[in-house]
Amino acid sequence: MYIAITAQYQGGNFKGSVRSLANYLEKENEGKTPEEQEQFFNQYEDEVQIEQVIQDIDRNTAKLGKNDPKFYSMVVSPTQRELRHIGNDPEKLREYTRELMKSYAESFNRDPKKTVDDIKYYAKIEHARLYKETDKKIQENQAYANKILELKKEIRQIERGEGNGNVDRLKLRIAKLEREAPHQQNGKRIVNGMKKEGHQTHVHIIVSRRDMTNSYSLSPGSKYRASETELNGKDVKRGFDRDKFFKAAEKTFDKKFGYNRNFVESYQGKNLFVKDPKKFFAVMAGLPTTEKQVAFKLLHKSGVHIPNIPTNKAQLAFKALMKLKRGIEKSIGSGGIEI
Repeated sequence: MYIAITAQYQGGNFKGSVRSLANYLEKENEGKTPEEQEQFFNQYEDEVQIEQVIQDIDRNTAKLGKNDPKFYSMVVSPTQRELRHIGNDPEKLREYTRELMKSYAESFNRDPKKTVDDIKYYAKIEHARLYKETDKKIQENQAYANKILELKKEIRQIERGEGNGNVDRLKLRIAKLEREAPHQQNGKRIVNGMKKEGHQTHVHIIVSRRDMTNSYSLSPGSKYRASETELNGKDVKRGFDRDKFFKAAEKTFDKKFGYNRNFVESYQGKNLFVKDPKKFFAVMAGLPTTEKQVAFKLLHKSGVHIPNIPTNKAQLAFKALMKLKRGIEKSIGSGGIEI
């Protein structure tokens, strides 16, 4: 499970409307019948019109300054393994989103405790993902893409009479480079903008910075983790506990759908790898045989090169582990391992 929370997609001074993001999220509905389209939804409504989404979010901004985000964008991306487990069922993702937003509300360190009824949000399910320049596979194909562009430019120059060369030979070189690119999909070189294969269903959630009554702010981007401070002689709770939220997100999915989460795809595993890689590998080595096999399989599928590492704790080879560490770091950094 990969969850990203970012301030509104406007940059600068955050003056913009939510309209551009809402319109962007309508892109998959183009050319589809009403029955085929995915609609915005919230905690209690299954079909919300886009104009209502825009109006509700844009008007819920009382007392926010020009440098304050007016809304947050949350993207919830189950892994393909998780999607297969629930049959890639959008209805189950809607149910999960509503449970997730309960955990979101509860992760604010406020008194009285916040509930989902304090949160103004709208969500939308998308079924496709496109490769981007930041994806590992695009980056590793880039050297081939550059050579292909150079050869195509050379062909155009020859065809315009501005250069010399054999066009057919250049086309053969291009075809060879297309085949040799390390990352292919359905027999074609993976390029920027290409649809990713397999289940790619995910959820976009637009969350207002202000509460449902437009009375106070609830910021998941607060620099304060769950803590207390003194204001006007009173102890005041503040902050948003991201660790609590991410852990609850996994626990909710696993419990609701009976999912058996492997250590390497868990939030705990990712945190341990970042904070204490040596302990991460020790835990991996100590997993039951079946779980360990699944762990290495998941890493391999994520594009991590798996060196020949002894499974006995006492035999763990330092050089091999460091190779694995670099591979996992690269994959986590590019979003390859969704943990």
